[in-house]
Amino acid sequence: MFTGLVEGVGEVLGLELRGTGLRLTLGTAIPGFQTRTGASISVSGACLSVVSEQEGRLAFDLSAETLARTRFGSLRLGERLNLERALLLSSRLDGHMVSGHIDAVGTITGLYDSGDGGRWLEVEVPPELERFLVDKGSITVDGISLTVVRPEQRRFQVALIPLTLEHTNLGAAEVGQAVNLEADLVAKWIDRLRTSERRST
Repeated sequence: MFTGLVEGVGEVLGLELRGTGLRLTLGTAIPGFQTRTGASISVSGACLSVVSEQEGRLAFDLSAETLARTRFGSLRLGERLNLERALLLSSRLDGHMVSGHIDAVGTITGLYDSGDGGRWLEVEVPPELERFLVDKGSITVDGISLTVVRPEQRRFQVALIPLTLEHTNLGAAEVGQAVNLEADLVAKWIDRLRTSERRST
């Protein structure tokens, strides 16, 4: 479980094909970011297990399923990915509950200056995620906990403050870029229960 509060970014240093999967190596220089082999890390929103860790480097094995459900099939060397360690039970839940299971891949359709040093980011989602776009609801974009603003059909906006632009990969975001999306966990539970009730009546 994660909160969507990014601790820093890692740079893609290696992309090694392994059968139908991929070995991803990231370079990290985040102060105090200590982890271990086997630990769960949110990598731009996807929960991945550390398979190797050395000073300043983390490696992850991505399965064919992970590559199919995330944007990681088109990663490039030098790309920056958001990182967050798993939540401790003693930690404050400052963002929102994030499972690290990507629901869909969206596309950035707009970037606008907000006039206060931040930016408005507009994202288009696949049809199956549209019902989870609720004004002032939570959504995770590339592992970042954000608040939905002005949802309209399959598009929504989020406000990015200067701190988010500085400390996450969205500071270098571009129109047309793919992003990993996770809908609000509570909303998905409720949707599942309502669907089950309709089927049983």
